[in-house]
Amino acid sequence: MLIKTAEFIISNSDVDKCPKDYLPEYAFIGRSNVGKSSLINMLTNHKNLAKTSGRPGKTQLINHFLINKNWFLVDLPGYGYAKVSKTAKKKFQKFITNYFEKRTQLVSAFVLVDIRHEPQKIDLEFMEYLGISEIPFSIIFTKADKLKPKAIDRHVEDYCQELLKTWEELPPYFVSSSSKGFGRDAILQFIEDTNHQINAMR
Repeated sequence: MLIKTAEFIISNSDVDKCPKDYLPEYAFIGRSNVGKSSLINMLTNHKNLAKTSGRPGKTQLINHFLINKNWFLVDLPGYGYAKVSKTAKKKFQKFITNYFEKRTQLVSAFVLVDIRHEPQKIDLEFMEYLGISEIPFSIIFTKADKLKPKAIDRHVEDYCQELLKTWEELPPYFVSSSSKGFGRDAILQFIEDTNHQINAMR
């Protein structure tokens, strides 16, 4: 997929105020500081489309970006950030779950996971929530440039084995590096293929 245009549309915390266009949406979410903003900028080939920050928890709203005038990339707040107040955390969790459970335009979620770490309970629990809620999702392993190829394979295999303890089959997954541009083509091809399938069914 060639990204010709990528434009910010709206930020809000109310699902009812999300764009009314009935275009396919792909939601990106993960633990705070997983590299989500950098990945979004890499995918769209824009340096500052999503705001990056050294401070975890920067994204605190539902952010819609219109890509190629025909689908939305949705940047959601990170979960599991310990330094926000309990009140703020509950608010985040509420509008995140509202988005996933009410947004009929949502086609698929991408759950971002830092490939350097062993499977984290909070990530596994969030994937379980998506599964129970029957929300399609894929995994994007981020920061692959921080590991050597054999270590990448080993960490991905460890994660797959952990998932297969509770899942009958694995969701699609991608290995990426925002700094190296690795994984970009595969992720965008997945989105393009999915959009083609949706259009064929209409």
